[in-house]
Amino acid sequence: MDLFSDKRFLGAIHNYERQLAKILALLLAVVIGFATVELLLQSGVKVIQWQTDWFDGSLIKLLDRLLLIFIALEVLQNVTAYLRDQVVQIELVLLTALTAVARKVIVLPPGAEDKAPLMAGFGLIVVGLAAAYWLIRMAGQGTHRALDADGQMSGK
Repeated sequence: MDLFSDKRFLGAIHNYERQLAKILALLLAVVIGFATVELLLQSGVKVIQWQTDWFDGSLIKLLDRLLLIFIALEVLQNVTAYLRDQVVQIELVLLTALTAVARKVIVLPPGAEDKAPLMAGFGLIVVGLAAAYWLIRMAGQGTHRALDADGQMSGK
């Protein structure tokens, strides 16, 4: 028995990756839980005490935190999909990226729309991600497309 055979070595690496992904998923789930509780408590206190004027930027901050939690949930979905299928779900990754860019656009500070290069950059990113997502959807014709461990496309 060769302890350093390719098959045994790759099996050990694969097992290590799965265990690490499980630990990261658990950590992310705990962080998402605490972030959600914190958001609910802070928002609840502000609503009950009427401490804030929602139109002075507080609403944008609330949306920013809420969207950040959604992005974290999407990342958790990516990790769990990897654990379940042993592939990186390209569609999920692209949707997470689109959500992250949308978050940045939504929470832009007042006056940012006057910065043409910034807005053009966001536009290019959105168009690029949307095109990539559309191409993946068209290539799979409704099936999930993913990269397997060797970087090859596989249908699920």
